[in-house]
Amino acid sequence: MPCMRVRRRNANAGRVGTAAPVACRPSVPTDGRPVRGVKLKTVSALTIIFALACFAAFMAGRVPTIAADSQKTVAKESPMFLGLMNATYQAKNLEAAKAWYSKALNVQPYFDQPFYVGFNVHGYELGLVPEKAAGENRAASGVAYWSVADARAVYQRLIDLGATPREPVQEVGGDILVATVHDPFGNVLGIIQNPHFKPERN
Repeated sequence: MPCMRVRRRNANAGRVGTAAPVACRPSVPTDGRPVRGVKLKTVSALTIIFALACFAAFMAGRVPTIAADSQKTVAKESPMFLGLMNATYQAKNLEAAKAWYSKALNVQPYFDQPFYVGFNVHGYELGLVPEKAAGENRAASGVAYWSVADARAVYQRLIDLGATPREPVQEVGGDILVATVHDPFGNVLGIIQNPHFKPERN
């Protein structure tokens, strides 16, 4: 039976008083069989174990995703290569090379020193350095191709200015035209007309 408090009237004072609490005993069947059920401590332990297992499964699936997102963020925010910045050519006579490229590029150098001459070609740099051992018609060692709007017209202009033909203008597929010449100082100068490539601007 549940625990109960009994109230009785105090005969002397005429007020309702409270009797001493009745001692509670667990209920048992009248036939003497034990009460069946699950202890509260057992239920609490199982609940905690189940919750921990769910949390571990969640974290196991979440960590790789976080790591992958972090790698994408790092790769996006910190690219290793930012683009072509400089193509450098050698010349025995730096003053003559400066004069020739000023005409060929139709721009004056933005940096002009005895050890280096630099041209700003629409955000990219063409540099000239003095080199006494620079020979004529040197072999190509990684050709830098400069973007042009009309490959045939630019190729002919370079020849008219004194460049030596190396590879005539040819289509390499997809309306892309390329050509190379030797400038008067022995460097290999490449040009390319590519309507599909647009450089990114930050």
